[in-house]
Amino acid sequence: MFADRAKIYIRSGKGGAGHVSCRRELFVPSGGPDGGDGGRGGDVIFEVDKGLNALSDYRHKRKYAAGDGEPGGKRRCHGADGKDIILKVPEGTVIKDAASGKVIADMSGENTRQVVLKGGRGGNGNQHYATATMQAPKYAQPGQAAQELEVQLELKVIADVGLLGFPNVGKSTLLSRVSNARPQIANYHFTTINPHLGVVDFEGCQGFVIADIPGLIEGASQGVGLGHQFLRHIERTRVLIHLVDAASTEGRDPVEDIYKINKELEAYDPEMMKKPQVIAANKIDAIYPGDEDPVERLRKEFEPQGIRVFGISAVSGKGLKELLYYVKQLLDSIDKEPVVFEQEFFPEDMMIRENLPYIVERAENDEHIFIVEGPKIEKMLGYTNLDSEKGFLFFQKFLKESGILEDLEKAGIQEGDTVRMYGFDFDYYK
Repeated sequence: MFADRAKIYIRSGKGGAGHVSCRRELFVPSGGPDGGDGGRGGDVIFEVDKGLNALSDYRHKRKYAAGDGEPGGKRRCHGADGKDIILKVPEGTVIKDAASGKVIADMSGENTRQVVLKGGRGGNGNQHYATATMQAPKYAQPGQAAQELEVQLELKVIADVGLLGFPNVGKSTLLSRVSNARPQIANYHFTTINPHLGVVDFEGCQGFVIADIPGLIEGASQGVGLGHQFLRHIERTRVLIHLVDAASTEGRDPVEDIYKINKELEAYDPEMMKKPQVIAANKIDAIYPGDEDPVERLRKEFEPQGIRVFGISAVSGKGLKELLYYVKQLLDSIDKEPVVFEQEFFPEDMMIRENLPYIVERAENDEHIFIVEGPKIEKMLGYTNLDSEKGFLFFQKFLKESGILEDLEKAGIQEGDTVRMYGFDFDYYK
């Protein structure tokens, strides 16, 4: 079975604890603290593998964890870093937070490798806490906790053209006729239950990728049948081809079919209606002479709306050349940038929501210095790179949304005063 969805639990590695020890060597009196730092926890990394085309591996194993950092040792020995875990996914995989459905990462385009969960920072050994008044500290910093998250993986097929239509209108036949794809073909509904990709070649110029999306039914946008699974695969396409049974061999009205499919597209995602559309009126070789010409009826209805109609026979090949060259012209005239879903969920934001304690107080020896400490602050600093623009923006967001800025103002902070957090000093300005 084609696996295009999977829900998995991921966890980064926790940081190793710092070590408490003092030098004990012959002829070295009062050797001082020498406890080493703990190792960094491993990251959870997603990476695109061009050789994969499904999420089958994640159907059987649901839990993935990076390695924990080792604790520090004597003689300033640094603990070993935890091993990263690299999860291979097909190109086009969208990683979402399972609880909210928000996008964490879209593994397509230039984004072929992304760290989704960062490992915890290793704790400092007691060597870092020696002072003039405390030359043998008995304290070392614990390693930071791991991050954990349940994520939803969704594979959204990357194709230039999406082939749409109700069941049994001839999509698989058309795909096999115009490309190198070999889908299963039979005269019953839902022959196709998986999306098929085919490459349409043109002599002397670049071709395009076409996807046969399994037949839609009414109510697909609400998840009826396999609706969501089917609709998901046309989100990245640039052009849509509506295939209809012009001969009405199963009693369907081709004009009504177009409106019904567009209704499902709009209900699923209104942005779908902005994609260029083409109508392929199939089975023209089965139209009885003397009957009303259904192709002309389709043209009168939809060409005033800017949608071209082509009469074709997927079996004989009639009209396919004209259809494909028009689609090629459409593709050449529109933006070639692939559809990439923007990040909506940032795992580090979970630290903002965590109800961990912190304190805000004025320094005893200087009324212009304010100290902010506690597990909430320590954890945030461990996962944030303040040297990067993105990290510093997150830091500012954290201070505001956690209520820390408000608490500083209540404590009497003024512009130009200093905020001190575990060795970091910041000037306060509104």
